[in-house]
Amino acid sequence: MSRERALRILLVLMGLASLVGVYPLTLSLLGLTRITPPEEMILAIYVPMGVFLLMAVPRPSAHRTLIACVGWSNLLHAAVMLVQSFQNRGEPAQLPFSAALAIVAAGLVLLTPVRQAGGPSAVGATRAPPDAVRAGEPR
Repeated sequence: MSRERALRILLVLMGLASLVGVYPLTLSLLGLTRITPPEEMILAIYVPMGVFLLMAVPRPSAHRTLIACVGWSNLLHAAVMLVQSFQNRGEPAQLPFSAALAIVAAGLVLLTPVRQAGGPSAVGATRAPPDAVRAGEPR
């Protein structure tokens, strides 16, 4: 299996898993069920993240910063959940979920596309329109 294919599979898995939160979030916001405010907030972050991950599937190299950000933030989230589960501040049932999240997040980090040599950097990159006239060139 190629590196890009594996990354696309992880993007779809993480994107769909994040979108599952639409249902409980909607029910809670409509007052039909109740989840805790921290759960509502994390779902409000994960749902749009899932949409953007699914949008990155066709061309992962064009979304490398998003993929790296999601991978690293979820790796940190899984680490915090893991520590909390051992300190009895979290629920012990979080342990399998945090382990699965850590594996998927590590996969995203390891499979993040590398920047192409000679390509624009992510910060401050601008491109001139194709019809722009360069200084000193005749029209």
